[in-house]
Amino acid sequence: MMASTQRSSRRGLVWAVVGGAVLLVALLAVVLVPLFSQNAEPALTGSSSPAAKATPSATAASPDEQFVDSSAADKGWVPEPITTDRDRYVRAALTAASTFDTQLSTRAEWLDYLDTWFTPDTRYTTEADREDDMRASQLELRQGVVLPESEWDSLANEDGRVEADVDGDIEYTEVPGDTSGDMKIGTADVVLTYTRSDESGEETSYDEPVRVSVQVLCGSASVPTADSAQQAGDCKVVRYFSGQVEP
Repeated sequence: MMASTQRSSRRGLVWAVVGGAVLLVALLAVVLVPLFSQNAEPALTGSSSPAAKATPSATAASPDEQFVDSSAADKGWVPEPITTDRDRYVRAALTAASTFDTQLSTRAEWLDYLDTWFTPDTRYTTEADREDDMRASQLELRQGVVLPESEWDSLANEDGRVEADVDGDIEYTEVPGDTSGDMKIGTADVVLTYTRSDESGEETSYDEPVRVSVQVLCGSASVPTADSAQQAGDCKVVRYFSGQVEP
């Protein structure tokens, strides 16, 4: 009788041990499975394809922006925006006067393109005077504002390019003698980033800060670029100045 009782006690002890082991395994599963799942998540979500990365060309312009000729960017130039927003136009005009790629166009081609941004100064009463003044302003752009021809040639020998960026706010001053109130002179600090290549093709870049002013007309008297979606009233360039214009 005692032997039978001892066997029953041993069987009870064995089942208790087995039951405890099963319970321990179950508890470990409850604790460790979520832990392993959390550790595995970064490996699943942390990787990204290089193609998914945004590029400056894909994010530079808003889909609703309009330009006189968007293909100007293919030549390394700043496209002229079609807008009545003076601040937006002035920023574009200031960068356009110093953004180019010597490997995508000649200096003469770039300057001819900048000429299309101009409109006559409405302070002159006759058509002839307005045309003469606009030609003088375009000559002033060539002689006193943009990169001189000798420096362009030096940059071209090193496959160079320049990209301008308006740094900070734009200061506006009134145009003397403008009774319409449609003309303003915008002045800002502009950072020019020069990029050059050596004989091995390795590029080096450096920045040069400049102060530039542009007189713009945003009003009904502006003359749109021919054969474009631009309309009278859209902003246009009247004159560029090197440095700040004192009121």
